[in-house]
Amino acid sequence: MKSYSIMSFCAGLLCALSATSVLAAEAVPKAKPQPKRPNIVLILADDLGFTDLASYGSEINTPSLDALANEGIRFTNYHTAANCAPARAMLLTGVDNHRAGVANIPEMTPPQQRHHPAYQGVLGDNVVTVATLLEGAGYRTYMAGKWHLGQTQDKLPSRRGFQRTVAMGDSGADNWEQKPYLPIYEKANWYADGEPIDLPDDFYSSEFLVDKMIGFIESDRPQSEQPFFAYLPFMAVHMPVQAPQEFTDRYEGVYLNGWTALREARRQRAIDLGIVPSDVAAVDMDTSRDWDALSEEDKRFEAKRMAVYAGMVEAMDFHIGRLVTYLKDIGEFDNTVFIFTSDNGSEPSGPAVLNNVRTGMMLARQDYTADYDTLGLKGSYVNLGPSFASASASPLAYYKFYVGEGGLRVPMIMAGKPLAVQQNLSNAFAYVADITPTILALTGVSAPDARYAGKPVEQIMGKNLLPLATAELDRIYSDSDYVGYELAGHGVLFQGDYKLVYNRAPVGDNTWRLFNIVADPGETRDLSAEQSGRFQAMLTLYEQYKLDNGVLDPPKGYNHQHQVVLNGLHDRFRAQLLLGLFMIVIAVVFIVIAKHHRSR
Repeated sequence: MKSYSIMSFCAGLLCALSATSVLAAEAVPKAKPQPKRPNIVLILADDLGFTDLASYGSEINTPSLDALANEGIRFTNYHTAANCAPARAMLLTGVDNHRAGVANIPEMTPPQQRHHPAYQGVLGDNVVTVATLLEGAGYRTYMAGKWHLGQTQDKLPSRRGFQRTVAMGDSGADNWEQKPYLPIYEKANWYADGEPIDLPDDFYSSEFLVDKMIGFIESDRPQSEQPFFAYLPFMAVHMPVQAPQEFTDRYEGVYLNGWTALREARRQRAIDLGIVPSDVAAVDMDTSRDWDALSEEDKRFEAKRMAVYAGMVEAMDFHIGRLVTYLKDIGEFDNTVFIFTSDNGSEPSGPAVLNNVRTGMMLARQDYTADYDTLGLKGSYVNLGPSFASASASPLAYYKFYVGEGGLRVPMIMAGKPLAVQQNLSNAFAYVADITPTILALTGVSAPDARYAGKPVEQIMGKNLLPLATAELDRIYSDSDYVGYELAGHGVLFQGDYKLVYNRAPVGDNTWRLFNIVADPGETRDLSAEQSGRFQAMLTLYEQYKLDNGVLDPPKGYNHQHQVVLNGLHDRFRAQLLLGLFMIVIAVVFIVIAKHHRSR
């Protein structure tokens, strides 16, 4: 009986304690579950023009990107650099490209500038990439695509914050096989997780890169609940322009009216979509040939060149759609923010005429053809050329390598449920350096301080664009803020709605001009005389920008196309040239000695 009483007492005590614990637990408010951090997919096209997407005025079929545009926000006044590596440096760091060591691509940098810290042509150790910051905050970080920010082991993306990578290191390469597109390269340099690789036999660049990105995400998915950052810089539509036949076939005959008609048609569609003002005017570029002066055979060939280009854009969009479908299938689409843009405007370089004997002989030395029937397929070389490049950038002036709007203003789309987008179009000025701080704001990751990982680093100059998407603000940059940019002597300064611009000859006119690029994005009305006070004040600010960022003037007679050839000869054939020079010196010495002996 006594034993039973003790047991009963203990049982009662346990029940009382249990009840008290339950009441105490109910009294403490439950912690709110933390929202899941969003995945970030940053997609970068290469050399895509301002109106190359249907959602920006194109006739090219781009349903995957248009769907994102319709669900998100399209930026109509977004600017980047005028060529690729400087744009990529700013995109991934938020730091001015001169301060990041990438004032120009190394292929275009004259030897007189190569000693300067701003002109190394590779991403400096004084900047921190957004991938490094996200990795440090627990993100999985992936990259598949063109890098072009350095190829030594310490400069590859596997050392700049990306955990899994497949990267093409050069300015460009063939899209069907592992071969260089220019004779300045000995080979096409591809790397996987920091080591050189060989490409598969069934390689096509856009398909391959999306396959790799899906593989990276899938390989970690079962084991990890961490969000991911996926950087997908396509090779499309950098030359050589190449596309699977089924995509090119869709544009057969579409471009037989020529580049002038296409430029006007895109201008009108961009007006209808609200991408540009209804009264936008456009200048005619002197580099555009007279379509009506071409023979019917030449018109057919030129139209096919543009058809391949359109096919390559659509193929890129198709493979972006595969990635979107995959993310929907695994339940990650609703927690993903997509950012799509281009590194610079449309590419005018390469042979102006492909279908002639001289160009054919030049291409044959690189194991390329320009045969009409196989144009765009394996072994074929296609470039857009300056005439269709102007149509690609319609209604803007200029194109890649120049600082007219056609070289700097490109599409930019942000989409995804985590953005809580409240407006579909923004005409606010935005800049490539704004992408990194926007990603940091989305993910709740802090920007680096003046020191990071034990060393001083450059501070982010860009601004967070999220208030534009949510309609909290109608502009991020105030009228007193300014953004400067320089490339090989071309200069530009943005302030408010205005742009100060200088384009060097031979395509430019070596004259400083002032435009209101909100009212006049086609840069048709120079305001430098009418608003001389603003013009002079902005000139002063540009000189201050040069001083603050270590900008150097190019050497006298500099031409970026000639410099590419000279640098290529120097970098690829330096040993042979030195040996040849040595042999010449030895020969001269022997001749002098021989003459001396004969004279005795």
